[in-house]
Formats: sequence, C-alpha cells, structure tokens
Amino acid sequence: MQRLLCYLCGVKLLIFSDARMKIILFSREQINHQPQEMAQVFHAIERHGFSYAINEEFARTVAGILGRVIDPATIYRDATGPQPAESVMVCYGGDGTLLEGIQRLSDKSIPVAGINFGHLGFLTTATREGVDALFDDIARGRLLTQPRTLLQINGVEDAAAPLLALNEVAVQRLEASMIKVVARVDGQTVAQYNGDGVIVATPTGSTAYSLSAGGPILSPSCACFVISPLAPHNFGMRPVVIPDSSHIVLELHTRRGAAQLSIDNRTYRLEDGSTIEITRADERILLAVPHNISFYETLHSKMMWDVDIRN
Repeated sequence: MQRLLCYLCGVKLLIFSDARMKIILFSREQINHQPQEMAQVFHAIERHGFSYAINEEFARTVAGILGRVIDPATIYRDATGPQPAESVMVCYGGDGTLLEGIQRLSDKSIPVAGINFGHLGFLTTATREGVDALFDDIARGRLLTQPRTLLQINGVEDAAAPLLALNEVAVQRLEASMIKVVARVDGQTVAQYNGDGVIVATPTGSTAYSLSAGGPILSPSCACFVISPLAPHNFGMRPVVIPDSSHIVLELHTRRGAAQLSIDNRTYRLEDGSTIEITRADERILLAVPHNISFYETLHSKMMWDVDIRN
C-alpha cells in the first residue's frame, strides 16, 4: 500500500491505494464536546470501515460523554508513534487543537485535517456541518492538502531536542517590566527590540499572533518569515519580511525577572542572556485545505472583509 500525491494548482490530492485507512483522532479536554457531534465523528469512521487511534484525553472524554468503550490498544499519549502510511490525523476543535495535534504527530508526512468546533478556525478544513463530507473525501481519495513550512527552534534549555512550530515563535516579557531582544539574521543585526518582545512567524502563522501585532498577511506559498515587534518603545519599528532560508538568532536581555518563550501553544521560561536559534525545518506539514476555496476567499470570509461597515 502506498500513498500517491498528485499536484493540482499548488495543492496535493491524496490518493490511497486501497480503503484500509487509519484515522488518528485528536482533541483537547477544554473543547465543548457535544454528544451528537462526537457520535457523528465515530459514525463516519465506522461507516467507511476505518481503523483509528485516539489520544488519551479524548478517549476519557468519549468514554465519559458517549459511554463508548475505547480499546486501550488504540490510545496514544504524548506522541502518536509510528503509523501506517495510509493515515490521516483529524483534529476535533479549533486552531489551537490542530496546533497541539501536530505536535503529537510523530510522522509529519501524515496529512492533518481539522474539524472546526472552536471559533475562527482559520486552519481547520471542515465545519460542524461538513464532518461527513470530510470523511467521504478521505475515503474517496479526494483530500486536498497543502505543504506548510515549519520553524525549527534550538536553544531551549527545557527541551531535549529541537522544537517545531507551525505558526510562530515569540519571546515575550513575563515578570520583567520591559525586555530587549536583539534579532540577528544571517549574522547581521536587524534590530534591538525594546518593549514587550518579538514574534517570528511563518506564512501560516501570519494570520495569527503576528497579525494581532501588526504584521502582514503572507500567502502560504511564500518562501519567507516575518519578524514582528510587540509594543516596541521605538514607534518607527515595523515588521520585517525575510527569506525562509535565513538563520535567525534572538538574544534576550532583561533588567530584572524572567521572560517567556512561546512556541505555538507551548511556553517555556527564559532567563536573562538566553539565546534562541530559529531556522526553517527540513520537514513540512501537509495541511488539508477545502475544495474550491482559495486562501484569499478564506481571508474574505474569516476576516469579514466583504462586510460593509459604512452602513
């Protein structure tokens, strides 16, 4: 059995050599799980004869709400471990759930799809009403995916290995009243950011935290990163777009107290003098994207750009 990739207009159409598919389910406990919606997900899996794996937290929720007996052999914990090539991760929740699910995914070549049971859901593929259609697309080999760049982060003391981020890396003040972050790109100093911190975002993350900080929106196909200051004391500082082949170094200085490193939805404590190195990861994520809806159409609908506020 092999997974075949067909390229169509910048996206990949996943075609599986047979119907023996495995669904890797992921959800978080803080999601407002509704019995009817959860039952719909499992009904779709069973209707197509898929096998599945499920994270430990979601398994407890399913058992508690649906009274469904979960086979212990299907449960994974901190990481999914090795999975068949004919697998798709399906994340039940919002964008934060999808980001955490990707962190649990051991094999980043496995495509990831999201069902939006959260709020904005910029990264998720399906809505509450589109659950059956998502699993039908998976079964029929019609799942469209787009490769998304990941950041690789080195220098985090509490991490035994380099860390990965789909959206962004942010150095932020925590206990300190103000911090200084010296940002260097390929050995050259870009700026000394005095203020609340700095964000390094991928094109995927350009519509997340970086956007809130005044950063530009980047098309997912752009081969670049954006460095955005957080509440800089120098009003002339603006976001800087750099090639994704760059080697980025962030050097932290605080007058007193600690700062915080945020990597997607994970946080780490940083002390004065900490240095973080950021590069483009060798691996990429295959993110499922909707049929017949472009990135720009998604911007219009999610950002409500078509709403005329003059009326």
